[in-house]
Amino acid sequence: MSQQTAPPDAAPSRGAGPGPSRRGILFGAIAGVVIAAGVVLGFTFFGGGSSTDPSSVAEGGVPPGEVPVSSTYTEVTGAPADPDPTGTTEGLVVHPIRETPVRDAPDGRPIARMETTQFGDTWLPVIAEQPGWVQVLLPSKPSNSTGWIRADDVERAITPYVIRVHLGAKKLQLVQDGEVADEWSVGIGTPETPTPTGRTFLLGAFTNPNETYSDVFLPLGVHSPTLDSFGGGPGTVAIHAWPDASSFGNAVSNGCIRVPNDALQKLAKVPLGTLVIIDQE
Repeated sequence: MSQQTAPPDAAPSRGAGPGPSRRGILFGAIAGVVIAAGVVLGFTFFGGGSSTDPSSVAEGGVPPGEVPVSSTYTEVTGAPADPDPTGTTEGLVVHPIRETPVRDAPDGRPIARMETTQFGDTWLPVIAEQPGWVQVLLPSKPSNSTGWIRADDVERAITPYVIRVHLGAKKLQLVQDGEVADEWSVGIGTPETPTPTGRTFLLGAFTNPNETYSDVFLPLGVHSPTLDSFGGGPGTVAIHAWPDASSFGNAVSNGCIRVPNDALQKLAKVPLGTLVIIDQE
């Protein structure tokens, strides 16, 4: 990925050459550390993680390099598709306490590795559970991919929020504890570069001093369906502010979701891993 400035509506590039390692996400983790620290405050934590040293190799782990890291920069082959793209959950999210294999089923074939950090700490929404396993949404291509992670390899928390984006109405709703807490008119993708539908999540929160149109960028765990890359990045869809209010209520972006600045300030406090459900309503 080049160091060029990202055009409007790209999830901005944050450094040269990100690959399937922590080197590629380090700058994002540093840039977003203050924001990421703020968003985790909305979590309710509870037990379920292992007491094993987080630096140790997970039981049944996969040697590094044998499968790709699952990140916004990578593509994972053989990942199960989300079985319920518009479904809600109980708000359970998990954070890997060590690098851990991602499998295509409980005790199944390893298809990827999940690192502890992406844009700050990695938090993933849980969409299903089986004894000893959690099924999570993945941030990698193809969009709406899922995978299974050992329950002993994660820390668990609950987020009370869901973000709903209605493309037909061009509205974004912040839902808290099942009730609409706030709602805004937003800008969405054009017919040529549409905002993808389905169930995704808040992957991170970071600042970019090279961009002036938004104080904070909120990358999602989903990619443009028509742009393989954009602005030096991998086509990651993001929520961000926009200075021209005429965008709101219109299909004008390259797939990202443009929101008013007051909306962005509230959304930046929502915990990472929170579900974002995008529909055609």
